[in-house]
Amino acid sequence: MEWTLALLFVISILLLFISLGSTRRNAKKEQNEIDMIHMALMKEINDMQGAIRNIELDLEVIAKEAGVQLSDDEKLLMREILDLYKRKYSIESIAEKKQVSVSKIEQLLTPHLTSKE
Repeated sequence: MEWTLALLFVISILLLFISLGSTRRNAKKEQNEIDMIHMALMKEINDMQGAIRNIELDLEVIAKEAGVQLSDDEKLLMREILDLYKRKYSIESIAEKKQVSVSKIEQLLTPHLTSKE
């Protein structure tokens, strides 16, 4: 009986060590997968940041070549107006929302209306 208990105790300790080893291997595999996903995501983020920088530089070059000089406030207003227009807001509702006259909104959207139609 004593030998049986001792044998069972030794077997349980062996199984515990095997279980711990297996758990560590699985944890290392999972950590490696997480690291790979993290590196892939960071590469995608860096690529996107590079693309955004290129677009910003292209826009700056185009604006300088066209001779358009807008302040930051004017750029923001134009961006918001164009965004609302592309989301199918009426010119009147855009003018009301931005507290600008309808004629001013039409004037700002004229290049975009002619290129779209």
